[in-house]
Amino acid sequence: MINKRLLSYAKGSKKYIYLHVLCQWIALLAQIMIVCHIAVFMNIIFKGSTLPTKTWVMIGIFFLACMLVKYVMQRLQAHFSHLASYSVKFVLREKIYEKLLILNRHYTKYVPTSQIVQLSVEGVDQLETYFGRYLPQFFYSLLAPITLFIFLSPINFKASFVLLICVPLIPMSIIAVQKIAKRLLSQYWGLYGSLGDRFLDNIKGLTTLKIYGSDVKKHKEMNEEAERFRKITMKVLIMQLNSISIMDLVAFGGAALGIVISLYDYEAGNMSFSGTFMMIMLSAEFFIPLRLLGSYFHIAMNGNAASQKIFKFLDEPLPTYKTQPMENSIPSIEVKDVNFTYDNKKTVLHHVDLDIHKPGIYSFVGESGSGKSTLAALLKGDYLEYDGYIKMYGQDIQTIDHRELMCHLTLIEHQPYLFKGTVKSHLLDGNPNATEKEMYDVLKQVNLYDFIYENEGLNTPILERGSNLSGGQAQRLNLARALLHNTPIYIFDEATSNIDVESENAILEVIQSLAKTKIVIMISHRLANVVDSDEIYVMDQGKIIDRGNHETLMNRCAIYHQMMDTQNDIEKYLGGDQDA
Repeated sequence: MINKRLLSYAKGSKKYIYLHVLCQWIALLAQIMIVCHIAVFMNIIFKGSTLPTKTWVMIGIFFLACMLVKYVMQRLQAHFSHLASYSVKFVLREKIYEKLLILNRHYTKYVPTSQIVQLSVEGVDQLETYFGRYLPQFFYSLLAPITLFIFLSPINFKASFVLLICVPLIPMSIIAVQKIAKRLLSQYWGLYGSLGDRFLDNIKGLTTLKIYGSDVKKHKEMNEEAERFRKITMKVLIMQLNSISIMDLVAFGGAALGIVISLYDYEAGNMSFSGTFMMIMLSAEFFIPLRLLGSYFHIAMNGNAASQKIFKFLDEPLPTYKTQPMENSIPSIEVKDVNFTYDNKKTVLHHVDLDIHKPGIYSFVGESGSGKSTLAALLKGDYLEYDGYIKMYGQDIQTIDHRELMCHLTLIEHQPYLFKGTVKSHLLDGNPNATEKEMYDVLKQVNLYDFIYENEGLNTPILERGSNLSGGQAQRLNLARALLHNTPIYIFDEATSNIDVESENAILEVIQSLAKTKIVIMISHRLANVVDSDEIYVMDQGKIIDRGNHETLMNRCAIYHQMMDTQNDIEKYLGGDQDA
């Protein structure tokens, strides 16, 4: 079982595979010499002969030298085994990561998060056995029986020949098992990925499940899926155990046949005692390499099944656009007659036009599902399959390298992701070269300085997803990180939703300050936040139905006027209810 595509990733590992095989072969030669010396020693004792002390010393020294060579070769095998798999694992993980960067946050369209984690961690680790053990053993298994036959055939050609022709029975049994193993392992990884998806989904939504009392139901479903996975795991183990039993039967049966022939010839006087001893001791060596290959085969098959899923993800077709460096440093946004459809089913944006060339606040409002966030996603290059054209900095966005685009544009979302670390580590994500003074300055801008100062300053710990911060504090830390990124264009996508009034006011103040020198795109469901915008775009069912400042839209846009009145009535009601 040689996976040619996997081998193509092993260009830097091939020399280590060959060196591994060479060490095994030298160790085999040392083993033959050890057996040969033992045979000579046994023959001398059997005949009652004596040798000079000097000869015994030379035999002992040579015997110890062979033992030392075998030991060194075995240690080198382990070293080369690690080196053979290391570079391949690194390359595959790098390829997976690069693909994720290209797909951006829409990678889940192709593969679930849990499966990516499984493939990039455990799946890639499975290949350590494939490259570090299976491949070297595969080549050594071809070399060892031939070497033994060349050495033993002068001693007893008939027994050596029988042993040699019995050797292919082991790979034949492996091939017979391979079809069954391939199907079972494909099911195994499919159920493994599905179980991981369900587990991750249930963990993320555990609070929601508790609220609605659905945790028992989900627990039952999880148990049922776990039971299916257990059954397929048992089938895989049974298949492996049965195939190993067959290989053992072939290996030891073949070795026994060679030994019986050798003993028969010795009884007939056709072989010497030392020759018979060597045949008995080395008969099993014909089969041990292939027997080990069979053991590695099942783990290698598991790695091979994982690699197929890795390659399936890496082979997912992507739009072929030629990217090039940004040619213009002057910030601008142009959108002309853009239509966008999700999965060729529902058109979300219809004939959208924008033309933004100077600093200011440009807000997009509309009911939920009107296309606001989709437009923001298009502006930052998340989707490239659309009709019309979008230009950023005067250049077609489809020709701009996405990484370079992200150096000129910053998105602030309503659910920021905060990693486990410190305040400092998060701020350095925005600008790795930021000084402590610059960090404290942005913390003051977002009204977070006092809180940080009262704790451990920039070394204040942040737990996973910022769980030790309030929603408003997490959003303000996210904003401080974005300010350090310092790009000419900022997109605020519902950045003030679900946070306290203090945080909302702090963010709005920052937006007003940014708008003096930068283009600020603001998407908000709360119309009170967009009143001071330089221009407001009203969206309805994927179309921009009107644009203008607040006063203009209140006078001529019925939808905007109605949305504003409705929100004012709701806020007055809630305010009155709170007063009561």
